Amino acid sequence: MTVAPATAATPRSAIYAGRVMHHRLRPFRQRFTYRVWTLFVALDELAELDRRLRLMSVQRPNLISLYAQDHGARDGSRLEPWVRAELTTRGIDPGDGRIFMLAFPRLLGFVFNPLTVYFAYDRDQQLVALLYEVKNTFGGQHVYGFRVDGAEGRLAHGCAKDFYVSPFIPMDAAYAFNVLPPGDRISVVINERAEGEPQLIASLTADRRELQDANLARALLAHGLLTARVVAGIHVQALKLWWRGAKFHAPSSYPRPVVAGNTAKRGNDDR
Repeated sequence: MTVAPATAATPRSAIYAGRVMHHRLRPFRQRFTYRVWTLFVALDELAELDRRLRLMSVQRPNLISLYAQDHGARDGSRLEPWVRAELTTRGIDPGDGRIFMLAFPRLLGFVFNPLTVYFAYDRDQQLVALLYEVKNTFGGQHVYGFRVDGAEGRLAHGCAKDFYVSPFIPMDAAYAFNVLPPGDRISVVINERAEGEPQLIASLTADRRELQDANLARALLAHGLLTARVVAGIHVQALKLWWRGAKFHAPSSYPRPVVAGNTAKRGNDDR
């Protein structure tokens, strides 16, 4: 695949290809990784991408497709106003620059995104806010938002868990996010603590590729059943946890209210 040179300060639509890793730490260790590719697209560029690309379409069927109703308000409305409104509701200024979405597309009409990340930039192409859209396999969705402050480098921020995701992790939990913003590479690492103890580490690490038909074709050939594999993997791992005796937590307390005004601090560790 052709690598698309870029820096975190000059974002543009692309493909990111890499690995997802999940490592459960309690009550026993269970780890798995799989290769993925994901889209990183500017929300104001969707119509242009629909015209330019043959293998990917927006709001219409294709081998690869993006539909607004898979995200945001889930009613097919435009995503950019929704992202700005969600951040503003949380007391976060989304800036007046471009907003990008990192998400799996539909492949042959099927998709499941456990985590969609929106990156909001100002006019100077500086990252000013992050929005995490979390989905569970029960049809639910929840949003966490953070403003971005500070110098260049990785972002570190955290919050209490407000949304039921896994039946094998209690609601008494918290997330610590560590993010390398999109550039030649991207990294999103989530450390979850439950009942005061380290519980789970989940990560996406990936390299940037040009968003063009040749690279989309290569991604399809290498991972044509990607989104189906994601869902199958989630259920296979859940079955293994159940078989090994992991405690089941019923979804009786989700979602809880969101705490507004979280801030993402930057550091200088780019490992």
